[in-house]
Amino acid sequence: MSSSPDDFYTEERWQNWIERIEAEEIDPEDEDSARLLLNLQDDAAIAITRVVGAYDEGELETEEAREELAAIQEVVLDDTEIDDEEKAMLIDGVQTSLICVFYAADEYVAEGPADDATVEEYLRAARDAEAEEDVEAALGYCARAGTLVLDGQDIDMSVAEDIEYGLVAEWINGLDSLQSATRDPEVIEEDAGE
Repeated sequence: MSSSPDDFYTEERWQNWIERIEAEEIDPEDEDSARLLLNLQDDAAIAITRVVGAYDEGELETEEAREELAAIQEVVLDDTEIDDEEKAMLIDGVQTSLICVFYAADEYVAEGPADDATVEEYLRAARDAEAEEDVEAALGYCARAGTLVLDGQDIDMSVAEDIEYGLVAEWINGLDSLQSATRDPEVIEEDAGE
């Protein structure tokens, strides 16, 4: 049984979020603005978990699921045409956070959950790799942590407290959205501006 990419996420849906952000005064320090950006991120994470869920339920074969994930990734990580530089940077931050979520979902579908370490051990390894300027290894460790989140494990967010702001911190932020999406996937349905 094959699904259409539109079942999971559409370019129109992403553009609706971008237009909302363009139309509003965005101040990351303001709670409503921060929530709008988080909702944009969570909405994409929910779409990703739906693909993984369809794969887990046997509704999608491995290659179909990977193609669905790649189609969503193409929409979400595409360059966003926004003139406001600050808003463009904020959306770029959301996209950066989601990179790890896409890698984690693809790895989960292709290889299953990583089982060589705990979520926290992978995240600490990612922190150490980033400190050594090995960004690729850091992303790999974060993605492995994400496969465990998709498998139902929780992130102990205290691990984020000793991670300096940088890519790993951004990716953990994305994994937090992934965790929310796996636990409460309907949380922002009514807010999605269809």
